[in-house]
Amino acid sequence: MSGGASALPAAAVAVGLISQNLGAALAKNLFPIVGVEGAVAMRIAFSAILLGVLLRPWRGLSIRDVWPDLLLYGAALGVMNLCIYQAFKLIPIGVAVAIEVLGPLAVVLAATRRLADHVWTLLAAAGLYLLLRDAWSGAALDPRGVAFALAAAGCWALYIVFGKRVSGRLSGGRAVAIGMIVATMLTAPLAVPRVDAAMFLPATLALGVAVAVLSSALPYLLEMFALRRLPSRVFGLLVSSAPAVAAVAGFLVLRETLSVTQWLAVGCVAIASAGAATWVRRDQPGTAVEGGPDA
Repeated sequence: MSGGASALPAAAVAVGLISQNLGAALAKNLFPIVGVEGAVAMRIAFSAILLGVLLRPWRGLSIRDVWPDLLLYGAALGVMNLCIYQAFKLIPIGVAVAIEVLGPLAVVLAATRRLADHVWTLLAAAGLYLLLRDAWSGAALDPRGVAFALAAAGCWALYIVFGKRVSGRLSGGRAVAIGMIVATMLTAPLAVPRVDAAMFLPATLALGVAVAVLSSALPYLLEMFALRRLPSRVFGLLVSSAPAVAAVAGFLVLRETLSVTQWLAVGCVAIASAGAATWVRRDQPGTAVEGGPDA
């Protein structure tokens, strides 16, 4: 692909990353109003509605053989969002995303057989060690936030595993839209205790829709556009900057600052993701950082 031809899809990936992480930063403004569970339920429900209207996944749908994996896929999506939003509440967004990205990175690296590829595993482990050291020392990070981010990483790995099973029988767009519906059924009941008049104020609903558009609908559509036009490794290389983009978004929107150690850890994870996306064999399952509606 020529440089000119690849510039537009590359720009789409960049805009999607910025949008996704700005949405994550804005979501923290919902926490004092509707709680973490309410913010997750609003984001996923509005995303399900938007993707349902745009993609109409029910057309000609037959899920008799795929529904168990669809349920697990949607459940992983819902729990992933709950965990990462709990992490956002307790630790900086850039740190939370750096830890969460370890999930899809592990999916890629677990299948490799080449010794050279494990360099990226060691680099990612070094980044995680630096973050855990901060949490264990109590100097900067809340250990609960780190634990929630690690749980989100595990859910993201499961999301990829079940997503690949589902995508073999349903198109990716249809699977994501239906997965959002399943996730809504899981997360909406958890928000019931936080339901009050404040949730239905126009400003609150507008913020919830903005979070859904910025965090899920727009990034997903941009990624679909880019994936059709970019080699998977180039896409993975671009998306590997997600932790750094998240850290910048957290600073600009929420004035979250990272220590030198935390920036070093974020850099280790980003470089490990970029390296895996670039060098791991083409037959590995996915890129180092797969596009996901998690942050």
